[in-house]
Amino acid sequence: MKVLRAIKSVLQLQIAVVMLLIMSPSSAETQDAAEPQQVVNRLHEALIKAMREGAKLGYQGRYELLAPVVDQTHDLDFIARTALGANWSQLDAKQQRTFTEVFRKLSIGTYAGWFKSHEGERFEFLEQQSMPRDQVMVRTRLVQSSGEPVRFDYILRKGNDGWRIVNVLADGVSDLALKRVEYRAILQRDGFPTLIDMLKKKILLTEQD
Repeated sequence: MKVLRAIKSVLQLQIAVVMLLIMSPSSAETQDAAEPQQVVNRLHEALIKAMREGAKLGYQGRYELLAPVVDQTHDLDFIARTALGANWSQLDAKQQRTFTEVFRKLSIGTYAGWFKSHEGERFEFLEQQSMPRDQVMVRTRLVQSSGEPVRFDYILRKGNDGWRIVNVLADGVSDLALKRVEYRAILQRDGFPTLIDMLKKKILLTEQD
């Protein structure tokens, strides 16, 4: 009888384990589901740090602080290609490298220029939504010292390096859409050198503390 009770106990335990595995997502699935939010959180933590230490760091210090974080949280190569659309394939390899390098500097510089002082602002996570083409939107808001929130929604896609931000919407306005319209118009009307000059001028503006 003791043997039967022992066997019965083992079977009950095995059934419980199987039911737990069926009902609960695997650790890998849970981790994948959380990854987009973790990517955004990492960016936000760096931005808050840049704001709190903004005056001490200065523009260059904030740039150096944010550069590795932006590189690891954004798919800048994908964003650069998407911003130019069909025009990308019309550029030669050297032009593509030049555009990507300047675009990267502008992207990091924009964050360093915008997030330079802290007056009690904080980021809040709102929700995570599935999007078409296997993309994910992480919805957040920046609560200012006045209490007025600014929405920041991030579109992420998963590539070989994991989840990366490919677009940012500030209060519903797509940063990528604005760049797409502006860059393509300049490229088609005035040519590649003019586009690069324009981006470099924008970089200089971000450096003004």
